[in-house]
Amino acid sequence: MKRRSFIKTALSATALSVAAAFSASPSYAADDVIKVGILHSLSGTMAISETVLKDVALMTIEEINAKGGVLGKKLEPVVVDPASNWPLFAEKAKQLVAQDKVAVVFGCWTSVSRKSVLPVFEELNGLLFYPVQYEGEELSKNVFYTGAAPNQQAIPAVEYLMSDDGGGAKRFVLLGTDYVYPRTTNKILRAFLKSKGVAEADIMETYTPFGHSDYQTIIGNIKKFAQAGKKTAVISTINGDSNVPFYKELANQGIKATDVPVVAFSVGEEELRGVDTKPLVGHLASWNYFMSLKNPTNDAFKKQWADYAKAKKLPGASKPLTNDPMEATYIGIHMWAQAAAKAGSTQTDKVIAAMSGQSFTAPSGFTVKMDEKNHHLHKPVFVGEIRPDGQFDVVWKTSGPIKAQPWSPFIAGNEKKKDEPSGRSDTK
Repeated sequence: MKRRSFIKTALSATALSVAAAFSASPSYAADDVIKVGILHSLSGTMAISETVLKDVALMTIEEINAKGGVLGKKLEPVVVDPASNWPLFAEKAKQLVAQDKVAVVFGCWTSVSRKSVLPVFEELNGLLFYPVQYEGEELSKNVFYTGAAPNQQAIPAVEYLMSDDGGGAKRFVLLGTDYVYPRTTNKILRAFLKSKGVAEADIMETYTPFGHSDYQTIIGNIKKFAQAGKKTAVISTINGDSNVPFYKELANQGIKATDVPVVAFSVGEEELRGVDTKPLVGHLASWNYFMSLKNPTNDAFKKQWADYAKAKKLPGASKPLTNDPMEATYIGIHMWAQAAAKAGSTQTDKVIAAMSGQSFTAPSGFTVKMDEKNHHLHKPVFVGEIRPDGQFDVVWKTSGPIKAQPWSPFIAGNEKKKDEPSGRSDTK
């Protein structure tokens, strides 16, 4: 009875504090708003990863509004669901920019969704903030990339695996979902591995479709490939809900990190929520942020998210998790607000100019900066090991933020590419 009374009192106190926060918010005129778009899959195969980005965007917008909004105006989110349907992403993007007249859009996860909407933003001169690691090989005047380029995630992770500290891997399995991000990233990694003396016979490359769920044969093939007598590692670019059956099958077939370590580029705390992580201890992920990082900025970010998730009764609020794309979303929205304030306008071209050199103290514990030319963040890199509780212990990190290389030096012809966006994207 005492415990129930305590919980009831605590919940009442939380409700009062939330109510007080809202009552203390600035008052705005009914028409004094700036519309901002949120373009994430809330259904379909990518909802496991993207739904939480919608929620953290809404939290950040509430935070900014509580502090006076942008240019004295309230931010009004316009949320749409492209439902993991790549052509629908383009339709929804056009709706947001042309019909809803949003000043900016925060969204997309997969590169195929980003490439689907890119012509819309360029044609209509809209502005997209893209918060997820990707394959590079793109620069657009109308996009700011707040996730990692390959040299800020994939390359450092593979260098770690090849090092003595990372186990000295000599053979590599490149396993991914069949679309542009995994294929281009693995093209870069193949060239990188060959530059390090790794033979073609020591590289296995396999792809599965979105939503794939049967990994029994693939895991069996990985076990056979790893029996060649050389240390083998798996580089996973599997995206979306396929990660759950992949990791379950990994555990079923007894592949331990000490034998064949897996490093993932699209798996974080949220994707591991539905998996028994005890058999996965020691497997790896490479990101620019982990929830387990210890610093005051991250402590505040985690508390803010936990309070928001509980107040909004979000799914998983009993175990609120933060991850890298959430941090990148949070950074991007704040940077856009800073740039609009600096420009004195939300007009696209003025905000683009004001974004140059913007900085923000990130939950990673580092001050990240938007590059003056290439529309990418300078970001730190971390490699983390999965813990029994689904969190990550950092086993390697850079000493500071790394400048992005949108055009990988491991792709032929990139030495001629300019490290700055033109009026339209320069994509392959």
